[in-house]
Amino acid sequence: QELTTALEKNPDDAEYYCQRAYAHILLQKYADAVADAKKSLELNPSNAVALLRKGLGEYHIKNYASALESFREGQRLDNVDDTFTIWIKRCEETLNGKRNHIYLIRDLICPFFPLFLFFFFFRYDWYQTESQVIVTIMIKNAQKDDVSVQFSEKEMNASVRLPSGEDYNLKLVLLHSIVPEQSTFKVLSTKVEIKMKKPEAVRWEKLEGQGDSPKLKQFTPDTQHLYPSSSHYTRNWDKLVVEIKEEEKNEKLEGDAALNKLFQQIYSDGTDEVKRAMNKSFMESGGTVLSTNWSDVGKRKVEVNPPDDMEWKKF
Repeated sequence: QELTTALEKNPDDAEYYCQRAYAHILLQKYADAVADAKKSLELNPSNAVALLRKGLGEYHIKNYASALESFREGQRLDNVDDTFTIWIKRCEETLNGKRNHIYLIRDLICPFFPLFLFFFFFRYDWYQTESQVIVTIMIKNAQKDDVSVQFSEKEMNASVRLPSGEDYNLKLVLLHSIVPEQSTFKVLSTKVEIKMKKPEAVRWEKLEGQGDSPKLKQFTPDTQHLYPSSSHYTRNWDKLVVEIKEEEKNEKLEGDAALNKLFQQIYSDGTDEVKRAMNKSFMESGGTVLSTNWSDVGKRKVEVNPPDDMEWKKF
């Protein structure tokens, strides 16, 4: 809602459309994500992030050929991000009819698989103000002692120990320089927020660079391109996250969508042992078993157990 309101005031802001596409992906409204990503690309054709979000939306509505084209174009613009390589391979396997059976079984048996894709691939986003670049890592319930963030002039390294016991690492080679000693991070219940101080008020065209020295563009205070102030935008972002959660909670779902929501809720509300059990059983069984009983699966390797009318194969 906040982004929609902002777009009503600034209908030609490519970044707002790109941010709203991300919100649609979180809500699994993939067709809407594609529409917003396309609009963002009309306004800024060199936005690799918009191409990534367009491809993700197209992939999830089974438009694999268009998704592959989007990921390839995004990789041409940003060959540093390995995410494009992962999704290009996945699209090629699907289109060539060689998609690993393990994925087919997961899609059929575990309709909450998009949630796992989000955990493994889509953990962070960014925006900027006149004085800061803010990276938001959407990880819930991280402990302050389990989060480490290191800053250098053109790099940011973050490490988060997840409740499941795994480590999430994020290394960014930044487009422009930052002031390391004035850069900070904060651990909240729903995210880790990293604020990097700009040495001067320039507008970043993208978050990451490749060792080049792009031309600096002054962050001019005009109504069409200026982001809201830091405190205002942060408040809106937090409100957006709350609204997304509330909308998901109240949404009336049926069939696979209802089951998807149920699994997400079980994982979200579960104890650390429940989450460990779900992760271990899901991964060890190739997506054919999902257990919340850590006292059982913690003692043994969970074997593959496909439905009676399916055969599990690994290539």
